[in-house]
Amino acid sequence: MKPHYVADLQDGQVVMSLFLVREKEIRTSARSGTSWLQLDLSDRTGTISAKMWDNFAALAETFECDDVVHIRARVKLYNGQKELTLEQITPAAEREYDLADFLPHTKCNVEELYAGLCAAIAQVKNPWLRRLLASVAEDPAIVPKLKRAPAAMSMHHAFIGGLLEHVVSLIGLSRVVAAHYPELDSDLLLAGVVLHDIGKIDELQYARGIGYTTEGRLLGHIMIGSALVRAKIQAIPDFPAPLATLVQHLILSHHGTHEFGSPSLPQTREAVALHFLDDMDSKMAAIRATLDSASSAPATELWTERNPSLRRALLRMEEFLSAADKEASVPGAAKQADSKSGAPASDSAAKSAYAAPLFGAVRQAEDSASKLPETKK
Repeated sequence: MKPHYVADLQDGQVVMSLFLVREKEIRTSARSGTSWLQLDLSDRTGTISAKMWDNFAALAETFECDDVVHIRARVKLYNGQKELTLEQITPAAEREYDLADFLPHTKCNVEELYAGLCAAIAQVKNPWLRRLLASVAEDPAIVPKLKRAPAAMSMHHAFIGGLLEHVVSLIGLSRVVAAHYPELDSDLLLAGVVLHDIGKIDELQYARGIGYTTEGRLLGHIMIGSALVRAKIQAIPDFPAPLATLVQHLILSHHGTHEFGSPSLPQTREAVALHFLDDMDSKMAAIRATLDSASSAPATELWTERNPSLRRALLRMEEFLSAADKEASVPGAAKQADSKSGAPASDSAAKSAYAAPLFGAVRQAEDSASKLPETKK
């Protein structure tokens, strides 16, 4: 097992461990003329900058980006940020490491997520949409990618299995919303949920590190996904042309605005619903990731680092409430409040609840939705 992870490194610590090389560059200071080897090293917990100042020229030729290396280094603070001063670098053989140590992964069971996706597709009543979705979700060339692909580079669900987790989460949300707004075509909305980000299986590469493919850089996941789905539709004889147009519209408009990359604006009920559901799920996932990464901070620290998706810091609510209870000198008040509200008593409990298979939550959401009173139109 890897002895040291990025998230656990402390100032002054001597580190001997394995890391994945994300970036590699020899830099030279314009002011002093001094050169050094600059690396970004990562594992499943994060990324850290690393510098080697002496005898690095020959070593730099022995490894490339996305290689795993053994390093010996010391942690130091520079401008308030932790970085590594490298003393030794040795390329690692594949037998010496487990790639799972270097890539963040969904906390959910991928096979259960995939089974839930297939079960949802099997329940689609529209035979054309059911056949289309099955042709994508059961394609042996797509399935391995679908089970591994992240949903983004950094903004949300940026880990192995993230795309599938995002899709299954949206399935649960779409069912609740379709039950509340019966004018929505629930089958068409589900098709948008399953297909809207399918282009990310080829936009991103995720074998060692997570990054963009050349196709992804040039085209983006919306165009890649639209072309993939168009080809699947054309392979189904007599697929209704108007329905094909509506499916394509869901993919092309799901980012909501031209500013955020949608070639088309949402112009149907299902497209509008898909955009807002996708936006909400991605933002909640980004919030979860920021709060999770802040869980190791001192209990006195009430604010997280800036969330790049929301462009703001977030309040650590449990710590805020706990501090308020202490100031009010009411022992155990936070615990009692949690008990009465049904909220998790700690951040770790919340994480554990989320890590349960998402389709259990989907079924609970369905049950709850079926009990909602029908709104008067």
